[in-house]
Amino acid sequence: MGKRYFCDYCDRSFQDNLHNRKKHINGVQHQRARKAWFDLFRDAATTLTEEQDKKVCRKFQQTGRCDFSNNCRFSHMSEEDLERLKLQAEAEERRAKEKGTSGKDYGIDAPIDLWLSKRKKQNKPVPINSSSERDETEVSDFHLPPGLPDLQNLPPSLRPPSSRTWNFPSNIEWG
Repeated sequence: MGKRYFCDYCDRSFQDNLHNRKKHINGVQHQRARKAWFDLFRDAATTLTEEQDKKVCRKFQQTGRCDFSNNCRFSHMSEEDLERLKLQAEAEERRAKEKGTSGKDYGIDAPIDLWLSKRKKQNKPVPINSSSERDETEVSDFHLPPGLPDLQNLPPSLRPPSSRTWNFPSNIEWG
């Protein structure tokens, strides 16, 4: 029988060989399932602009269902849905402005640099005298959402790194 390949996007398995896998990955069903999966993670502004550019699906408007469902090239959103999406996009934009992290304002590496600089400002160097103080400073570097277990109860290998591990001398050559 041989090995089988399972496609998570399509929820389907088939015999794993080069021909079958290539045929499946280039197939219309896989492309649509993959697109539907990644569409779940799009921001509201992108979805709004795409939906506003589409014409309304007549079949969906008349009967309330469409044979093509998510693969339809026409819009299945009502005016109220578009308004809700517009409000959601504005809220996301407002949140991004409040945080000061808009992807359009920075280069590719800039958000990481911005994050590191903010982290460096937040974490002031603290002299460490004993191991118990070190554990407390490592825990205080991170703010956990409510409901998660306390970091002090985790084994050392699962604790997040302290701010001291990020500070490297600038004259080190890697490689």
